[in-house]
Amino acid sequence: MRAPPGMPEGTRLKATLIQAAVLCLTLTVMPCAAATLPAAETVPVKSRQIENFKIGSDQKRFGKLEFIGGIEMSSSNALLGAISSIRFRPDRKSFLAIMDTGHWVEGEIERDGKGRLAGTSDLTVTSMIDANGRSEQVKERMDCEGVAFRDGAVLASYEGFHRVDVYPDPGFAQSRPLASLPILIPPKSLRPNRGLETIAVSPKDSPLAGGAVVVSELSFDKAGHLLAAILDGPRKGLFGVVQKAPFAVTDGAFLPNGDLLLLERRFSFAEGIGMQVRRIKGAEIKPGAAVDGEVLLNADMGYQIDNMEGLDVIVQPDGEIRLIMVSDDNHSILERNLMLEFRLVE
Repeated sequence: MRAPPGMPEGTRLKATLIQAAVLCLTLTVMPCAAATLPAAETVPVKSRQIENFKIGSDQKRFGKLEFIGGIEMSSSNALLGAISSIRFRPDRKSFLAIMDTGHWVEGEIERDGKGRLAGTSDLTVTSMIDANGRSEQVKERMDCEGVAFRDGAVLASYEGFHRVDVYPDPGFAQSRPLASLPILIPPKSLRPNRGLETIAVSPKDSPLAGGAVVVSELSFDKAGHLLAAILDGPRKGLFGVVQKAPFAVTDGAFLPNGDLLLLERRFSFAEGIGMQVRRIKGAEIKPGAAVDGEVLLNADMGYQIDNMEGLDVIVQPDGEIRLIMVSDDNHSILERNLMLEFRLVE
């Protein structure tokens, strides 16, 4: 760029330097701004209702849970799939989910005249961004497995490059993380593809006083327990979860009283897939503890399940507690995208 003719030499030099600085700033900032504004994609969803949980049976009660209904989801858009965790908003119909391919998923559930799951709205899918402005194309850095809401923020847990990132809410889909929470667990203790699978935020009036909890999928401490940690709050510290072999933890959510529900799955070529839900008493979650709990539900291939990876707790206006679980189809034609709903029978 040149300064206007007739300008004094000193002034011309100053103008030239300013113009050069502006050009440099423009070239530096514009690519970064573009990198932090991923485009959202609309994913249409077709749903088929699931009326019976046990195949070929009208049974509704299973352990401590009562089956309400479910849906099997499909789409013409190949993006649908790989859902690893889900969290519902206070309206009990809007949800945020994450894919382990590094995508945010936003949508709403739809119900029929009997109040059963009937489908979902079209989904809005957006690439997640890491602290360096990189998107899901950097797979080893963006393998997101868990998500949770807390006080105007979204917490996202990742495995591979183990971390918990904090995004603004609203605004998470167009933002880099604002911060990262120290995970307390030594990263070298976490297996690359069996790391931080679960993040859940405890109720503020519970013993953990709103603290965030992470549980590993299949990474163990010296005692052979699953590595877990309370990341903040009055009970901040490491603890262990007794593994129920051959199950691995895939998600978790807190009940209103502070108890923690863990969703677990198993897979073997001999027995196929299985899932269970375990209840951990909140009072027992503390640094140095090795916690275990009652199994509320256990299901195998004789039931309408798949690779179950996401779990959330919804409290109805009358206080009734619902559990909604989702599956991860791994973008495979051999697996299904399921959403199942149960009532907790106290």
